[in-house]
Amino acid sequence: MTAKELRRKYIEFFESKDHAEIPSASLMPENDPSTLFITAGMQPLAPFLLGEKHPSGKRLVNSQKCVRTGDIDDVGDKTHHTFFEMLGHWSLGDYFKKEAIKMSYEFLTQELQLDKNKLAFTVFEGDDNALCDKEAAEVWQSMGVNEKRIAYLPKKDNWWEPTGASGPCGPCTEMFYWSDNENPAPEVFDPADKRWVEIGNDVLMQYEKIGENNYAPAKQKNIDNGTGLERLLAVMNGLEDNYRTDLFWPIIEKIEELSGKKYDDSPEIKHAMRIIADHIKAATFIIADGVLPDKTGAGYVLRRLIRRAKYYYDLIGAKDRALGFLVEYVAPIYKDVYSELLEKKNYIAEKITDEETTFFGHLMFGRKMLEKIIVEEKYISADNAFLLYSTYGFPFELILDMAKEKNIEVDTGGFNKKRVVHQELSRTAAAGMFKGGLADHSEKVTQYHTATHLLNAALRKVLGPHIFQKGSNITDERLRFDFSHPEKMTSEQIKQVEDLVNEQIQNKIDIECAEMSVEEAKAQGAIGVFTNKYGERVKVYSISASPSPSPSPSDNEIEASFSKEICGGPHVKNTSELGHFRIIKEEASSAGVRRIKAVLE
Repeated sequence: MTAKELRRKYIEFFESKDHAEIPSASLMPENDPSTLFITAGMQPLAPFLLGEKHPSGKRLVNSQKCVRTGDIDDVGDKTHHTFFEMLGHWSLGDYFKKEAIKMSYEFLTQELQLDKNKLAFTVFEGDDNALCDKEAAEVWQSMGVNEKRIAYLPKKDNWWEPTGASGPCGPCTEMFYWSDNENPAPEVFDPADKRWVEIGNDVLMQYEKIGENNYAPAKQKNIDNGTGLERLLAVMNGLEDNYRTDLFWPIIEKIEELSGKKYDDSPEIKHAMRIIADHIKAATFIIADGVLPDKTGAGYVLRRLIRRAKYYYDLIGAKDRALGFLVEYVAPIYKDVYSELLEKKNYIAEKITDEETTFFGHLMFGRKMLEKIIVEEKYISADNAFLLYSTYGFPFELILDMAKEKNIEVDTGGFNKKRVVHQELSRTAAAGMFKGGLADHSEKVTQYHTATHLLNAALRKVLGPHIFQKGSNITDERLRFDFSHPEKMTSEQIKQVEDLVNEQIQNKIDIECAEMSVEEAKAQGAIGVFTNKYGERVKVYSISASPSPSPSPSDNEIEASFSKEICGGPHVKNTSELGHFRIIKEEASSAGVRRIKAVLE
């Protein structure tokens, strides 16, 4: 089975169950400083899990692009990936546990025709704050699952917890498949046996967390299913190695050709080729969604991926072509779902090649730094190794190779301890800190989100229609807004923008929301990132140019709106809730992009 076939099977199956297909969101979270990338399908849908109405209805399905950074150093085995697709479907206050579990089982056993005797499941065992999920176990058993194939696990394994002190949460029930083709599946399910591969997870959001260890029944019960495309595809093809599927193999084959090595030549070659294929794919998607290599944030992750891939690319002898050449073999894999990769492939390859050149300069600097350490200390400490690794993007393998050249020791144990701490911090950010859309939905953050709409509109009026949002970052203390503009703003322009925003605040204007098609939104002058893939219907938030706009549409509707944007929300009800707007800094972000930081007082 191909990835294209499996992706469509999943989506079409749930469409037959009245789910509406929605597009994948960008890898870059909108207005969310708590996570660098989208890490799960539910992340862009957080406002709707919290009760907002989704334009496409209460039943949704999609395949979401995701990047997880906490496991970068684990890439190289059979199953870990930096970039992956999360197949997902949701019920937003519609059907719940019984129907959800039955749908999942029907998809696995009837649509995919997986062997029922190779399936097993986990449910939440319960604790002092939440009951054992016997209901989920009973639903599985009602469909013929033997109770010996159901394992009860604690909260750390089978529970989805909200960010912060409150929010929707609940138990999970996970689905596993026996991957060992040489031995029959054991009668009793042991989740610790790695031959059982997780192929899906239903999150059953039936509780509301209220403060520390206090749970109440949720006002809106939700279902969130997550199914990893890469892992399920391997299972469907009887493979234990995800890299042998059509999502990776075309890249591996080209690496074999360029290096003169074969994937199965040795465990070391296989390890290297997996890292190169994984990292070049992740870099391709990240650049396609607007990120460039940088010293911090998402750009730093991108830089680290390219440099680590480059190290292994050179290590296996693939030197005739630049690393960026491999983009030619990533983009066609996704031509039917992410056509933007083909459209941008030359640009992406150029940026990867530019980073290769930059890395060469850093290698020279790093060698000099290491030589100085060697002369002065005769030893590479954990601190120095981690400095090279975290600050200069040196793969640890390169540090070991350079130390071996000079016949000196490296504090590998100390370095690994530092790396574990670093990984755990990354995993915490990826797994537990996101809410999606915004860092949180507190009153202050919501106010700043509305203020970014006013700022965007004011910039377009002062500087011109070439202004488009290039990124934003919102906390409960300030907003940061990146926009397309070729030069530094003058003091007079900054003052004009501030005055325009504050005028709308003083006019006490209601924020209005309407649902419509993308074409209708465009016709009404709504601003949006039209390179993104929107669903059939979108939410458009409008802030009128006067406190009492005409309630009926007219030819002057576009002019009557100070701001009109496609957005998921949330927003304040009236601009008077914002206070006084003040720009505290205007600076360059990157070539052709300016950045404003502002506060509400």
